Amino acid sequence: MTFCNTRRSLLEAVSTICLRTLLIFLALALESAFSQEFRHEFGGHAKIRFLGQAYPDDSLFRDLAGASSEDLEADLRLDFLANRGAWSFDAAYQLFTLYGDSIKYTRDLTTSLLVERLPGDDRRLFDLTDVIRDEGRTAVVHRLDRLGLGYTSEKTVLRMGRQALSWGNGLFYSPMDLVNPFDPAAIDTEFKSGDDMLYVQYLRDNGDDLQAAVVLGRNPVSRGVDSDQATTAFKYHGFAGESEYDVLIAESHGDTTLGVGGIRSLGGAVVRGDIVVTDTRIDTHLQLVANLSYSWVWAGKNISGAVEYYYNGFGQQDQQYDVANLAGNPDLVNRLARAELFALGRHYVAGSITIEMSPLFVLSPTVLANTGDPSALLQFVTQYSLSDNMTFLGSVNIPLGSDGSEFGGIGSDTPGRYLSTSATLFAQFAWYF
Repeated sequence: MTFCNTRRSLLEAVSTICLRTLLIFLALALESAFSQEFRHEFGGHAKIRFLGQAYPDDSLFRDLAGASSEDLEADLRLDFLANRGAWSFDAAYQLFTLYGDSIKYTRDLTTSLLVERLPGDDRRLFDLTDVIRDEGRTAVVHRLDRLGLGYTSEKTVLRMGRQALSWGNGLFYSPMDLVNPFDPAAIDTEFKSGDDMLYVQYLRDNGDDLQAAVVLGRNPVSRGVDSDQATTAFKYHGFAGESEYDVLIAESHGDTTLGVGGIRSLGGAVVRGDIVVTDTRIDTHLQLVANLSYSWVWAGKNISGAVEYYYNGFGQQDQQYDVANLAGNPDLVNRLARAELFALGRHYVAGSITIEMSPLFVLSPTVLANTGDPSALLQFVTQYSLSDNMTFLGSVNIPLGSDGSEFGGIGSDTPGRYLSTSATLFAQFAWYF
């Protein structure tokens, strides 16, 4: 306990130094900001999505929605970027209009741990999301996904406000990505949702860099600013010959995290990996991810493939994933609730192949497998460029596994009913401007 307190005190001290350094940089940069030329960019996209899901006979969703559900979503995003000298301002507005069966039945769903409904800012420092309407089969939500001020010099980058951050070397699972990581099963990963943070990067003369991020948050129940909802993280990225490496130290939601990772070319392939150890109030957990990616040409087509192994020390050792058993693993449940972790078990194998069928058409079969159940999710994703500013993104998802398995459907708090789906169809048209 004393060792943990020492590490946390060290992190707090370093955070204070970074904040004071930031104020000095801002004061110096402000002197020359107004003498520079003002430039700005405006753009965005409009997306229309369709999601159709079928449910097996013993699915809890079938009791609520019937044999299948259909949903439509319209997503408008407006991006604004302004620059004046070393200063920049970034803002992104989003408007979601959702209509369908899941909007209605998830409103009354008592088991909501693994079911995402509407975007929200319950845990973020600033509440920049507003639900305009949530009635019947309709929901309308608008939010600011980016809102920040930045300063960039020859060796330093400073950003304050709502922004996105991605760390780590995982291709599917990312244990080093502590702030709002992507779900490995997500289909549209064009934009990562932003969080309220202070970000600092310093570039050394030899090409190495040091990054620091402080993310403040609120208790989702009391809505008070809570240190247990904050993340303070430092990552050093360096080069060693033909290899690259990362060293991470962080205090995230009251837990101390240490990590090391690296990337190296091996023949024509690329090998990546991360090892992350997290010390919580309850236990110490290890996460490990290792992957290999390779690109080649076959039958005149460009092909790239990747395979990854992931060990999740937070996962259930006995492969019992029903709601009652999950409640006995609070370290896992807390990360599921924060959308920080997307794996219930311990051992996973993932793989994908991306085939360039034509310069405009790409096909990507993907599998995510829990080897302990065993169960898996098969995805067949396709992307087609319709024009210079229009694309189609589609996917067929097929879960495999028995009742009670992770992808086959975990047990709900209703006896004999599972949080399970059959085949899922996703189709999206996007227009960029």
